[in-house]
Amino acid sequence: MGATVLAGALGTGVLAAVPAEAASAVQIHRVYFDSPGKDDRSNASLNGEWVQLYNSARTSRQLKGYKLRDRTGYTYTFGSFTLGGRKSVYVHTGKGSNTATHRYWGRSAYVWNNTGDTAYLRYPNGSAADSCSWGRKGPSTYC
Repeated sequence: MGATVLAGALGTGVLAAVPAEAASAVQIHRVYFDSPGKDDRSNASLNGEWVQLYNSARTSRQLKGYKLRDRTGYTYTFGSFTLGGRKSVYVHTGKGSNTATHRYWGRSAYVWNNTGDTAYLRYPNGSAADSCSWGRKGPSTYC
């Protein structure tokens, strides 16, 4: 993401650095992929599995239509939701009541593989906002 493209100003011979692609303000910060205790598919265990998204901007971001998915294609789509500036939201796998800091996927099965997986965050138009991959070491990873 730190790549730059050099663009010449016509007729002036002046070169300016222009970012090739801007980093998303909302990024995957941490994934807790191996919930504590035995994987018994209880709602408490499912909610022990989560992804933390962080908004590094000072201003709020509307996440409506953003998608969080794994390698297999299991996808959580944000409804109308605003993430405050310099704030986090946790997307839990199981069921619960959505708040400003915790969202619930509503699944009855695990999403994130303990042996390695990738979390993808996509903009509403489908383009990549961020991703985070991990291997066998756990139970969580910082991205």
